[in-house]
Amino acid sequence: MEILWVLMALVMMGFVLIPFLRRRRGMIEQVSPGHPDAADPATYGFLREEELDIRMPGPDQDLLDVLDLVQRTQDYRAAMQLLAGTEITGELRWQRVQAFAGAASLELQQRPGGVSETPGGQWLRVWRAEHPKDAGGAAVHAEFLVQQAWRTSTRGTDEFRIIMEEAKDACGQAALLSPGDPVPYIVELSVARGLAYPQPEFEQLWLKILDRAPAHMGAHLAALHYWCEKWHGSRELANSFAEAAAARAPQGSLLAAMPLFAVFEHLPEVNLVSSFYQSEVVEKAIHGALFAVHAARPDDPMLAHVRHLLVFFLVRAERWSEAMNQLIHIDGHVGALPWTLSPDPAAEFAVYRALAVAGYEANGGSPASLPH
Repeated sequence: MEILWVLMALVMMGFVLIPFLRRRRGMIEQVSPGHPDAADPATYGFLREEELDIRMPGPDQDLLDVLDLVQRTQDYRAAMQLLAGTEITGELRWQRVQAFAGAASLELQQRPGGVSETPGGQWLRVWRAEHPKDAGGAAVHAEFLVQQAWRTSTRGTDEFRIIMEEAKDACGQAALLSPGDPVPYIVELSVARGLAYPQPEFEQLWLKILDRAPAHMGAHLAALHYWCEKWHGSRELANSFAEAAAARAPQGSLLAAMPLFAVFEHLPEVNLVSSFYQSEVVEKAIHGALFAVHAARPDDPMLAHVRHLLVFFLVRAERWSEAMNQLIHIDGHVGALPWTLSPDPAAEFAVYRALAVAGYEANGGSPASLPH
């Protein structure tokens, strides 16, 4: 009889603890219609979940127009022209290279080709064949190979290593075609992570990027992965890297937000401290990111990335008004961390947005009181 009572007690504890642990892991459940936390996004001018664009963190209409044209006509020339007119050392060039490579990789995954079918992404192969000296096409091809390695093979296998070695060679070719361009070296950062470059070799690669674009936020985020505990570094090394970047950030740079990304990369699987998101470490990182956002140019291509991560942390910290102030700038696009880690980025974003609205209204907020 005593054993029966023990079992019943364990079952009851499970009912109490499992939801608690799920909340502490940041696994916020979908808010159902009619729930007190549910909110109509249209009331605040927000788009409905099914209208959210999961491709990019923020608007880049030129890129979207060109992507649509290239995929519809399978003619690469508009992509080549767009990259040729994009500043070499700017954040936008890196984002556009990623977008073109990702589009080609997804096309190939959807249409691998066969006896009577042209494989997807053929426009990239034609681009490289017809303009082998074009630096933009070379960079896109290198990033395409990197994405193929991560998407189609398993790390540690011969197939993965072979594709990554090919990507490494492609990075070298792209770098030769555009000596002042940091993008080929930024692409190689992912190769370095996949092939486990020794730290001295990785640091040599990083110096090449710093020589060309010392304040490149996208490059710093790519390098941060290498230094993380789950890859080839540790929590301490990642934090040190992020804090050093923030300390040397020039005026108006978003590098001051790097510590927040380092905190995100090392969130505990199960956090039993209810005030974790209000702890000194997290609050300091949030403060740095808010400062960076305030000081950044409104047209900085990386601004949306920082705002998206801020929404995650501000909602978890129950700082509803500040979360809403970020949401009004980014709503409509959800192709950024942390949403892209979810199988359904739009749904994940919509849950956090609904919680922000509910918390904001519970504390006296309304559409009329929200600054735009």
